[in-house]
Order: sequence, then structure tokens, then C-alpha cells
Amino acid sequence: MTQALMFQGTGSDVGKTVLVAGFCRLAANHGLTVRPFKPQNMSNNAAVADDGGEIGRAQWLQALACRVPASVHMNPVLLKPQSETGSQVVVQGKVFGHARGRDYQKLKPQLMAAVMDSFARVTDGADLVLVEGAGSPAEINLRPGDIANMGFATAAGVPVVLVGDIDRGGVIASVVGTHTILPDEDRAIIAGYLINKFRGDVSLFDDGISAIERFTGWPCLGVIPWLKSAARLPAEDSVALERLTRGEARALKIAVPVLSRIANFDDFDPLRAEPEVELVFVRPGERLPVDAGLVIVPGSKSTIADLGDFRRQGWDDDLQAHRRRGGRIIGICGGYQMLGRSVRDPQALEGGETLAEGLGLLDIDTEMAPEKTVRNIQARSAESDIALSGYEIHLGVSQGPDCARPMTLLDGRPDGAVSPDGKVSGTYLHGLFDSDAYRASLLAEFEIHGGKTNYRADVDAALDEIAAELDRLVGFARMMEMAARIRRG
Repeated sequence: MTQALMFQGTGSDVGKTVLVAGFCRLAANHGLTVRPFKPQNMSNNAAVADDGGEIGRAQWLQALACRVPASVHMNPVLLKPQSETGSQVVVQGKVFGHARGRDYQKLKPQLMAAVMDSFARVTDGADLVLVEGAGSPAEINLRPGDIANMGFATAAGVPVVLVGDIDRGGVIASVVGTHTILPDEDRAIIAGYLINKFRGDVSLFDDGISAIERFTGWPCLGVIPWLKSAARLPAEDSVALERLTRGEARALKIAVPVLSRIANFDDFDPLRAEPEVELVFVRPGERLPVDAGLVIVPGSKSTIADLGDFRRQGWDDDLQAHRRRGGRIIGICGGYQMLGRSVRDPQALEGGETLAEGLGLLDIDTEMAPEKTVRNIQARSAESDIALSGYEIHLGVSQGPDCARPMTLLDGRPDGAVSPDGKVSGTYLHGLFDSDAYRASLLAEFEIHGGKTNYRADVDAALDEIAAELDRLVGFARMMEMAARIRRG
């Protein structure tokens, strides 16, 4: 019988994604066939699974940690926020529809069948499945019809490890409070808890562990320090952007405006890893830095809405000034669409307005179409004739005179556009900067010898480092025994 273990947090952003990825790699390094699973994810950082269709980027990373192909069944329900109140709903890799928050609560019970079907498929042939929850099981107002946390765990009979984040404070209250408000059925399947992101002398928390056990009866399965190697992994969602601070000045400053509905911003992680690059995420209320050599307009889940926000921030004026100074500009996916003359959405596929004037930096026009392009691809840079690989996730077709100068070739077909002077370019290709050779070529434009970082190898090494740290600190065998005992009970 396949073993399974679920990690749930006392709140969002407690580090579940990294821990699951680390334990996945640890199990794989011990020779187990291990696979990740997340019943429901909410993120605009999506990936294309090897079997086609969209999943959360986190589950793609966890599959990489397991050394197995990524599947849509590893994340059967993906919510992609398009507004403050509504999301696109992706089920088993395909767009299912759109729902506002209240409507989605009514929809969830219908989605449990897909969740359980996907879990059975992921479990088949595996020694171990490691499951990641979403949010917190303590959100008891969402417990009826829940598919993300205890609703799934109790339906599937999967034991749970609770994760608390000590760095944000109040971890004792968060663990004890979770125990207090959970119903008996949910408490019974919790094998124990982990304290994550500890800084300093772990022995100083001994009394805290005693207090938690006194109130809950749950054993502490380990205290995990801040895992420095986690900074080298792709971030799961835009919450991580709030923690990114500006580093020291370096040879090249690259500015990325943080759009309200920014998508797939992990595109820029390889640039952040370059030792001579200062990558600046420009937040609302800030101006695009005048000393940036390159501005990259990122992907967006709602291009027209983000165009409006872009102008409200004054970034359109900043970008035009950057262009006049001879600065380089690249648009990725939605950012590429924004650089054109216009964006039309006649069927309101992304919601809201149906027509917007673009930034006018590329001579192209974009029209949204119902059929969504979702695929992994092999590509080449048309500018530098360098091999690339990546993926497409987008609505819309872009056409215009500047498309006669494509930025990339996707599976041999022209894609994107380049301005006549070569200073402005755009593409639908995500993963462009993963190529060490392409980064080196791009940075050479600024007289920087980059591309020395082997980005993919560094991510893989970071996973191994995290796995080794977890093995030393937690004791994987002990945790699995605790989980097995719960299941037998």
C-alpha cells in the first residue's frame, strides 16, 4: 500500500512548498518512488506539465525534486486570480471556468471527485506521495466542502503534519489554536508538528515545545532553521515578492514592474542569480529606476486590467523616458502584449474592459481568443541563434509589422516581435532566461560577462542541500513511522 503524508500549515506562506520539495528529494535520494500532490492551489505562477495542461509551479518544482515527470494530476485544481474577487478555475490541467469567491465555495464539492481521481492516479505505482495543503485547516468557516486541507485528508485517510512558522511570531498560539478549534475527527489524523524558519539557538525553544505538547498532546517532529538554500528555488507565488529587498548596486540594474496580476515571475530567477545583475522588482508607488539598463515587463493574468494599473502608476511615462535614453526593453507574454499598440478582448475572456490602448513600443496588435495555448516547447533565439526551451501559457494572438522580426522561434515557427532598432522586443516564451547561453548573450549587450551560473544545476543542488538538512534535523524515518501509526490507528 502506498504511503502518503500531508503537510498543512498554521497559515499561508509558512514554508510548506519548500519542505515538501525537500522531503520529496530526500525520499528520492533514499531510493523511493515518490510523487507530490496538492489538491488545490492558488497561484498565477503556473507551469506546463509533461502530460499537457497547467499546474502550479510549486508542484512542477516538487516533481523535479522527485525526479519524475510533472503531471496535471499532481495539482488537480488550480485557481488563477484575475481580479480581487474572482479566479480562473483550472481542473486537471484544463480551464473549467471562472468563479467569484462565494460561487467557488459552492463549486468545491463538485471538484472533490476530480481531486480523488487525480490522487488515485498519482498514488498508483508510487511508494510515497507527499501532499501539500493550502492556507490553514484552522479556517473552519471553509471546512464544509473543503478539498484543500482536512476535507481531503479525512476523505483520503492521509495523516497530517502541521507546519508552524516561528519567524512571523506567535507560533505557540498558532499551533495550540489550531488544535483548539479543529473537530475531533481532524485532530485525530495529525501525526505531529514541525517548527519552521527558526533563527538562533534551538534549545531556547525547548520550553515552547513542552508548552505545545502540554496543550495539544502532539509531538514535535523537528525544529527547522531558515533554509538558506531555499532562496535558490523558484518562488511559488507573488507573496514571495513582498520579501524581496533591493540588494547592493551591481554592474547592471534590471527593473521589473510588479503588476497587480503578475504571472510567472519566476521567469526572472536566473537573472537574480547572476553575480553582476541587480534585479529590482518595482512595487506600486515606486518609479522605474532611471539608472536601469533593462526593463522587463512581466506576464500578466489580466493584460488589459494591468495596462490600466501600469498607467496609474506612471510607469508608462517612465518606460517612454527609458526608451528615449536608449534603454533596452523586453516583454514576456502579457508584458509583450502590453508593449503593442492595442489589446482587444471582444469576448471579455479576462473580464472587465474589452479594449485598451497599448504602450506603443512595438508595432503589433493583440486580440484575445477563446482557445488557450498551453504547451512545453523547444525554441531558438532569432536574435542570437541560441537554443532555448520553455513553455507557453497564454490567450491571444499578436500580429503586426514588427512580427516580421521575430524574437524567438517556437518549435520552428516565428514568435514575438522586435523593434526596427532592436531595443524593444517581446515573446510568448516563458523560461527564456533559463538558458545560460542566452543570458550570456543578453548580458554581453551591456558589456557584462554573464551566463556563468548553471541555473538548472544550481536548483538541483539546492534541493539536495535542503534534503540533507531535513534528514539531519527531522529524521525522515521517524516521521514516516508516526504517519504509519496514525494510518494503522
